[in-house]
Amino acid sequence: MQSEIPALDRFDHAILSTLAEQGRISITELARRIGLSKSPTQARLRRLEETGAIRGYRAILDPIRLGLDHVAFVEVRLTDTREDALAAFNDAVARIPEIEQAHLIAGNFDYLLKVRTGSMRAYRAVLAESISTLPYIASTSTYVAMQAVKEDGVSDTG
Repeated sequence: MQSEIPALDRFDHAILSTLAEQGRISITELARRIGLSKSPTQARLRRLEETGAIRGYRAILDPIRLGLDHVAFVEVRLTDTREDALAAFNDAVARIPEIEQAHLIAGNFDYLLKVRTGSMRAYRAVLAESISTLPYIASTSTYVAMQAVKEDGVSDTG
């Protein structure tokens, strides 16, 4: 039920910033932190959810502890960049669970993919069996990350 979101004020930004850091905070504590009573805080939170500013709530997992410590960034060049081709590529990418992020890029290539697997061997399998078979692929170049220096979720900077 996403609708157009109205301009965000300082209370909305305070809600978003607080939830980005601590998603399981109680309404009472959230209201206290932003300086409003519970009812208006709940109403604002509901509006932020309904308009899509807040898309959901989830646990942040530690990929290293889950054995997913191999990260590769893949530059993708396509043979066709018309809207239908981009849509087909986007739909196919969304179905590959190892692709953590995919960005359409303005530059010397078309997409940048962030791929997370458990090992180089697992990455090679994903590249060969999934990424290389995506529609309209012309070429790929892989860059393996040696260390994540900063890897946070989105936070409100309003």
